[in-house]
Amino acid sequence: MLESITASGLTAATFLICTISAIVLGVLTGCLFMVKNSKFNHGFILSLALIPAVVELIILMVSGSVGAGIAVAGAFSLVRFRSQPGTAREIASIFVVVAMGIACGMGYIFIAAAFFVIVAVVTLLLLAAGFGSTQHQQRDLRITIPEDLDYEGLFDDLFEKYTTSHELLRVKTTNMGTLYELEYTITMREAGISKQFIDDLRCRNGNLNIVCGLVSTNSDAL
Repeated sequence: MLESITASGLTAATFLICTISAIVLGVLTGCLFMVKNSKFNHGFILSLALIPAVVELIILMVSGSVGAGIAVAGAFSLVRFRSQPGTAREIASIFVVVAMGIACGMGYIFIAAAFFVIVAVVTLLLLAAGFGSTQHQQRDLRITIPEDLDYEGLFDDLFEKYTTSHELLRVKTTNMGTLYELEYTITMREAGISKQFIDDLRCRNGNLNIVCGLVSTNSDAL
C-alpha cells in the first residue's frame, strides 16, 4: 500500500492514475482553501487545482534525478512570491499542493491521499475552534477630533472600559489642518460594536466623524 506504483516502470496506466490523483487532490485542496475564507481569488483556486498535476509531471519526467525535479517544481510554483507575498494561508496551501504533487509524481498515491486527509482534518478542526483568531473582535477605529484637543490619553478611559487592547497607529491632519484623524487598532471586550461605546466617543470628540469596522486584510491574489 505504501509502495510506489511507478517502481516497476512508468506505463500509460500509472501515468493516468498519478495525474488524475494529483488533479483530484488539487481540486479538494482548493475546496478546503475556500472554507471560512470569503476573499479567495478564482485564479488562485484554479492554480491550487492544477499545480499538483504540473509538479507530478515534472517529477515523472526527471525520475532519474528527483532532486532536480523538486527544484524545478518549486521554482515554478513559488516564483510569484518574489513580487507579491500573499497571505500565510495561501503560502501554506501552495506547499501542500506541491508536496502532494511530488508524492503523486513518485507514485506514492496512498501517501499523497493520506497526507491530504490529515491536513484537511487538522485544518477544519483548527478553523472550527477559531485557533489563533481574534479577528471577530478586532476593529479599525478612526476618530476625528478638533485641532485644539490633546489626543494623548483623550480616550484611554473609554478604551479601558470597552476594549481589551488598543494601539494608536497614526495621526494625520485633515480639513486644511483644522482637524486631526486618529487611527487605532482595538480589540473589543465583546463581539460586535457597542452603540454606547460610539456614543461615548462622540461626546468626547465633539460629535465629529467616527468610523469603526473590521480590520482590513490584504485580499490580493498570488
